[in-house]
Amino acid sequence: GCILDGKLYPFGETPRTDDCLRCTCSPEAIRCCTLFHTPVSYDKKNCKVVFNKETCDYDVVRKDDPSKECFVYSRV
Repeated sequence: GCILDGKLYPFGETPRTDDCLRCTCSPEAIRCCTLFHTPVSYDKKNCKVVFNKETCDYDVVRKDDPSKECFVYSRV
């Protein structure tokens, strides 16, 4: 297997790591990519970005009321 952040992963693809990565482990290497997309276009004056580890994605919420979501125009 492969070791990533002190944790052993079997050969093949992992569905999701604790850090929200999807990795492929082979005898040659381990390759990982993120499962989330970073918001880049939203109302930055009234909203803030918060990482949600349960969903492995960024939530964009109102600064004055984090229980309300903001519209995101684009992510990368």
